[in-house]
Amino acid sequence: MITEMIIATGNKHKAQEVKDVLKDLNVKFIPMSDMPSFPKTVEDGYTLEENAAKKAREAALFFNKWVLADDTGLEVDFLDGAPGVYSARFAGEHCSYEDNNKKLLSLLKGVPQEKRTAKFACVIAVSSPKGECHFARGEIFGIITDKISGSNGFGYDPIFYIPQENKTFAELTSDTKNRISHRAMALQKAKEIIKRCL
Repeated sequence: MITEMIIATGNKHKAQEVKDVLKDLNVKFIPMSDMPSFPKTVEDGYTLEENAAKKAREAALFFNKWVLADDTGLEVDFLDGAPGVYSARFAGEHCSYEDNNKKLLSLLKGVPQEKRTAKFACVIAVSSPKGECHFARGEIFGIITDKISGSNGFGYDPIFYIPQENKTFAELTSDTKNRISHRAMALQKAKEIIKRCL
């Protein structure tokens, strides 16, 4: 039975999105920052699923609690799916969001809009205290802009344009983003997994 669940991320923005989308569940969600420190998971998987599972399983076994972890990647068609699993460290270890955005924009400099198509994918792994993982995936398609636009977001949000909304992720309200984003879609599926385990 689940009464508490750790959110295995050091990213406070992600942790808040998880809490916002899953707020109607009768579960206490605990950010990793509120837990005693444990060895940082080395994200050396070749897929989002591998990385999400590793993060969730290692934390679950360490704390003996249910854990939710995600791995998210931006896949740009013109770059053959890059940065993909390397999205968070695209510009190098310890790089900033701005560093990543600048590198991506420089690689796409002069590329016409019709060739700047991309998708955001998010995989959620929910692990039991014994390390048994369940998965949920969400995706959203968009276009990489040629300039940064918007301030309500993080990561690649200011350069990921969603045609149906006529805005970048960083120009959307949090409510809208938490309804249509790749992470929101994955979390809605994860919600059903968690409900079955309550």
